Amino acid sequence: MQKKVSDLEYGESGIVREILASQHDLSCLGIRRNKHLKMITRQPIKGPVVVIVDEMEVAMGIEIAAQVVVEIA
Repeated sequence: MQKKVSDLEYGESGIVREILASQHDLSCLGIRRNKHLKMITRQPIKGPVVVIVDEMEVAMGIEIAAQVVVEIA
């Protein structure tokens, strides 16, 4: 099953399968295709999303998180 990062539940994880946003911007954050990530927190009312990628916490806006598709592990 595939989900957008913005739709992941707390503690849910998956493999990045598709990036619809600027790949350069996300690559600088360590988010690339075939990377494993895990949802840590999502702030209410369109706040940032925090995920773990390669043992590093990464925060991104909800708009960007909605453009990253992961396959649930």
